[in-house]
Amino acid sequence: MNAANPTACLLVIGNEVLSGRTKDANINFLATRLGEIGIPLREVRIIPDVRATIIDTLNEVRDRFEHVFTTGGIGPTHDDITSECVAGAFGVPWEPHPEAWARLERHYRPGEFNAARQRMATMPRGAALIDNAISIAPGFTMGNVHVLAGVPRIMQAMFEALAPTLEGGPPVASRTVHADGVMEGRIAEGLAAIQARWPGLDIGSYPYYRMGGGGVALVAKGQDATAVAAAAQDITVLLRAMGSHPVQGEPPV
Repeated sequence: MNAANPTACLLVIGNEVLSGRTKDANINFLATRLGEIGIPLREVRIIPDVRATIIDTLNEVRDRFEHVFTTGGIGPTHDDITSECVAGAFGVPWEPHPEAWARLERHYRPGEFNAARQRMATMPRGAALIDNAISIAPGFTMGNVHVLAGVPRIMQAMFEALAPTLEGGPPVASRTVHADGVMEGRIAEGLAAIQARWPGLDIGSYPYYRMGGGGVALVAKGQDATAVAAAAQDITVLLRAMGSHPVQGEPPV
């Protein structure tokens, strides 16, 4: 991997996501923000609250990506095991973190910092805290693994506290062109030719359906903003040559 363009993997941890009880709302946010920083999100996995699975997956992906983000599993209940699994993956003790412990002890009234809440201040030895402006209990970084909350509002606050410390490459630029009434089968050959012309970009086709008809949104994405703009122009020319009326930007909902 090119050190100037670090890549990232996201592990969404939680039985509630796999069961369908909870709809994940963090992937889109992290993919967008990481792209803005210049750290493309290359892989997302959803895994259960199972110790062996978490440890094995962490050890696999932290060797393959410059950054690994996890969401979920750092609360006070028995099934919140992400933190202790990170300790297991790194082979270090899971123990009270002095600063996290002090923050939570100050936050709760006397007698309320119970054993369950103390779990939120127990982390792998050597972890660096990620501030949490919403509910105090911090996330943490261990090596290249960044452990964030699963609750979207808290996760976003943690990420924004972490973001200034992340060194990325060029921001990921993106251009979207959409056209009503166009079916993917009609543009596949022409779109493949555009992709071949711009091999350093990701060019995708995304059909949409809505009341009154549908169409297709075509997206050019990459770290060379000039190339992205040129590819978007090629897409526009392709759509016009087919008699459609391309529009810059995402289709209206």
